[in-house]
Amino acid sequence: MGLPTIGFIGTGVMGKSMAGHLLQAGYSLQVYNRTKAKAQELLDQGAAWAASPGDAAAACDIVVTMIGYPKDVEEIYLGDGGLIARAQAGTILIDMTTSSPLLARRLYAAGAEKGVRVLDAPVSGGDVGARDGKLSIMVGGDEEVFQKAAPLFQCMGTNIVLQGPAGAGQHTKMCNQIAIASNMMGVCEAMSYAVKAGLDPNRVLTSIATGAAASFSLSNLAPRMLRGDTAPGFYVKHFIKDMKIAIEAAEEMSLILPGLLQAKALYEKLAAAGHENSGTQALYLLYSGE
Repeated sequence: MGLPTIGFIGTGVMGKSMAGHLLQAGYSLQVYNRTKAKAQELLDQGAAWAASPGDAAAACDIVVTMIGYPKDVEEIYLGDGGLIARAQAGTILIDMTTSSPLLARRLYAAGAEKGVRVLDAPVSGGDVGARDGKLSIMVGGDEEVFQKAAPLFQCMGTNIVLQGPAGAGQHTKMCNQIAIASNMMGVCEAMSYAVKAGLDPNRVLTSIATGAAASFSLSNLAPRMLRGDTAPGFYVKHFIKDMKIAIEAAEEMSLILPGLLQAKALYEKLAAAGHENSGTQALYLLYSGE
């Protein structure tokens, strides 16, 4: 039995690398992106162009989505001519967008009515993890479907965990984003302190990045902050979206998250200053006064 045909919807900063790993693994790939030019590199490598997400669903065994906002996910999955409407019974749909846990459960239920299997599988690791095929993948859905999708996940990530039923992947990603939000403030404050104290901040990093303060943000994003590199590995606007989802979910559980609320306020200030399309490390600009 040959490899399944894969559809990949969303070939942006991370999606392009993720889809590229599937191509390199030998999968037949159909791709769709609202801006076709962003998929051109994949097309040049042998991927086929799908005229619409629905067309990809009708032609493929498995469809992966990596798009922007919950409203986009809802439209592509549940809209007229969308993924669930066009997919054949038995098709597996995998949403790797960071989205709403409640929406993930809705997609699962809508798919089940048609015999279409849906997984929510958001990722962490940013552009570096996507490029290197070392993403952390957090999955919600049925064990049987997870096992069928596992070979695809293994092309894109190295830490792949089925967290529970539909929505569990998205809840886990919210935990991830909550931890990052306060950590990013700490990294910015640490680097600002180092500069004000007259230290070489890069030398400071050699000491603290492997100690108890170690984190992905400290090792990978603090050097970008210090050299003024605000290129997006993960957009400010998408991080704000994630924080809003987490706050709404927390409120439903009567949980107060003061660190997350403060981080969201700072990132909204950063976006209002014209940096919504910068990478999340641009938060350092608020501290450095640039």
